[in-house]
Amino acid sequence: MDWSLALLSQGIESVIRLEPESGWELLVPVAEGDRARATIERFRRENLRWPWRREVWQGRALFDWSALLWVLLTAFFYAGGDRFRVAGILDASKFSQGEWYRILTAEVLHGDLLHFATNAVFGLLLLGLALGRFGSGTGLLASYLAGAGGNALSLLVHGTNFRGLGASGVVMGAVGLLAAQSWPQLRKHPRAFRLALAGVAGGLMIFLILGTHPGSDVAAHFGGFLTGVMLGTILSFVPRLHRRPGLNLLAGFVFLLLVVLPWLFAFLTRN
Repeated sequence: MDWSLALLSQGIESVIRLEPESGWELLVPVAEGDRARATIERFRRENLRWPWRREVWQGRALFDWSALLWVLLTAFFYAGGDRFRVAGILDASKFSQGEWYRILTAEVLHGDLLHFATNAVFGLLLLGLALGRFGSGTGLLASYLAGAGGNALSLLVHGTNFRGLGASGVVMGAVGLLAAQSWPQLRKHPRAFRLALAGVAGGLMIFLILGTHPGSDVAAHFGGFLTGVMLGTILSFVPRLHRRPGLNLLAGFVFLLLVVLPWLFAFLTRN
């Protein structure tokens, strides 16, 4: 059907037919055979890659499927079990002794399967939207830094006996990024203030629903959300951020460094 639509766009009529022996066939007039084959080949070359970025909600938002890479990253660390959790958990007493990397390593860890599954589902959805708005690299880096901001606030609130882990601060950071994306409307829309306020209110509502359930680290969630709002406010004023491949590539590289280097420190310190 994709090929028939491509042919139709070039004015070539075609018929789709299912043959019991050979399967699906696309029939075109003999006189259009060469042009039809050339059109299909050109269509195939132009669509070799997976369309990571798709428009949703009538083109008002972009969903970036590269958020799935974040889910796979956290799945890797979850599969590593206690070895990773012991080395990377956010331990306030050890952090105060100089193990600074724990504020970052704890972001990719989970306590159990339900904890991981919850963050994976909501993380894929919310990070996908945040990355669609701010770019694959810049959006992921901003969300990751927001998660670190959430852990920092959690350390300040809970004191020296605190131990925590989880990617929910990153997820809340993505919510904060999305909440801040309407600030640029202040410059060009007649109802700008109402739109910007509605965006922040919507993000705050999502935070209250997802980030304040009993037993969760509300301080880390709120810190991630607040840091996400601040970073999102700054990034929102950079035009067409998701269409700047060089900047996104650089941000993605920085993100990888902030994942790999802290874990190297974690295992080197243990050994």
